[in-house]
Amino acid sequence: METKRSELKNIIMNTRTLPTLPGIIRKLTQLSENDKSSVQEMARLVSSDQVLSARILRLVNSPSYGFYRVSTISNAMILLGVNVVKSLAMSSSILGIMEKNNIGLWEHSLAVGVASNLISKKLGLPESEEIATAGLLHDIGKVIITLNCPEEEARVRKIADERHIYTIDAEREILGVDHAEVGGWLGKSWFLPEKLVEPISFHHDVELSRDHRIKTAVVHVAEVLSKASGFGDSGDPFVPSLQSAAWDMLKLTDQHLAELVCELEDKLVEMKNFSLETYESA
Repeated sequence: METKRSELKNIIMNTRTLPTLPGIIRKLTQLSENDKSSVQEMARLVSSDQVLSARILRLVNSPSYGFYRVSTISNAMILLGVNVVKSLAMSSSILGIMEKNNIGLWEHSLAVGVASNLISKKLGLPESEEIATAGLLHDIGKVIITLNCPEEEARVRKIADERHIYTIDAEREILGVDHAEVGGWLGKSWFLPEKLVEPISFHHDVELSRDHRIKTAVVHVAEVLSKASGFGDSGDPFVPSLQSAAWDMLKLTDQHLAELVCELEDKLVEMKNFSLETYESA
């Protein structure tokens, strides 16, 4: 088991074995780290790759963010911030695989992005767009496991189904690691900001988060609400319990929860239409 864990970590940390990261991403990273670079300069770079910019604009215009008719990368960068657009650009290959090969997981990820945004705004938290991005990316580790360990992933699903246990527990048993940790490895190998890496890594174990516990708690609650809604398919047939640590950190009330459930239900109607359009155009 430790061998499989080490093998998987080596795969993640060696980005050459992952779906190709366009060279444009390396240039974007260099520009974003240069204080003299302008948003327009970075936007021109991303826009030069038509496939990449189209993917980003589709995500930006999804219900996860609540913006509509964002037609240029420069507008996306101004509205969402350079870090969010850079994270979406880096993750677009993984999201593209999810979108085409596992529509249930794609819908679940979109729903968690939407719910993360709703919770953030309901509680008046800063950086709601970055929290929505963490929600959107929270299960990218599942895609990496499917791509690199298809036989083990099939065993994970079989064990989880037969023994009625959570997928994450079956992953730990078969692989010695779970999708959240794998997603965190990927985030670190791509130098995503820690404010995204922590929620991806610890959305199942909020108390393990150190510096970005509020964001992690939001993504955890968003996932529970999304699973309870029945929208999409995360791979688990049942809804996990809401961790008391997350509830306490966010100072949630029963009224908050009731309002969020209603608002999420309305948003998921929009989300279904967006997902159907995505599926039909694939």
